[in-house]
Amino acid sequence: MKKTNLIISVVLTAAVAVLYILYFTGTGTQKSTPAPESSAVTAASGDIVYINMDTLINQYDMYNDLRSELQGKFNAIENDLNKQGRALDNDIQSFQEKLQKGLLTRSQAESMQNELGLRTQEMQNLVQQKQMEMQEEEAVMINRVMDAITTYVAEYNKDRQYSLILTTTAATSTVINAADGLDITQEIVDGLNAEYIRNRNR
Repeated sequence: MKKTNLIISVVLTAAVAVLYILYFTGTGTQKSTPAPESSAVTAASGDIVYINMDTLINQYDMYNDLRSELQGKFNAIENDLNKQGRALDNDIQSFQEKLQKGLLTRSQAESMQNELGLRTQEMQNLVQQKQMEMQEEEAVMINRVMDAITTYVAEYNKDRQYSLILTTTAATSTVINAADGLDITQEIVDGLNAEYIRNRNR
């Protein structure tokens, strides 16, 4: 039990950092460092193995689907805010032109100025609200992906019985050099995608 918790802890800690780096810096689309020449080494029970998180994230269907869905929501929110912002800017510009031309009485000018001030404050509040909602959506997406990965890896390792599962990326790595046979990335990717497809089609 302690061994399993250690494995999950290492994978979770490293993978969360990787997901944040990939998602918020946009490096998820970059190519990973090329793998070394193929060797005959094959991971066995008790070995220390590793997962390339660049490859895992880029090839994980669940992450890509959720990110595309989230990007669609973000685009819709951004378009709506831009539309409302332009309408407010136009009304402010129209008010200023009328004021400069002397087309408004003092009471009309005060009334319109108060109304535009209120709308500006409401717009600012709306932008802040939407930013918070988007941050929450991002956090939930990352949590869903991480939960799926850690749950699958824990179940996967019940059969493999590896001593430790590390992670590596092109940017940050806990693995400097290792034999190809210790890289279990593709097995994890294939298993995760197969599980995701099964659950998605239910």
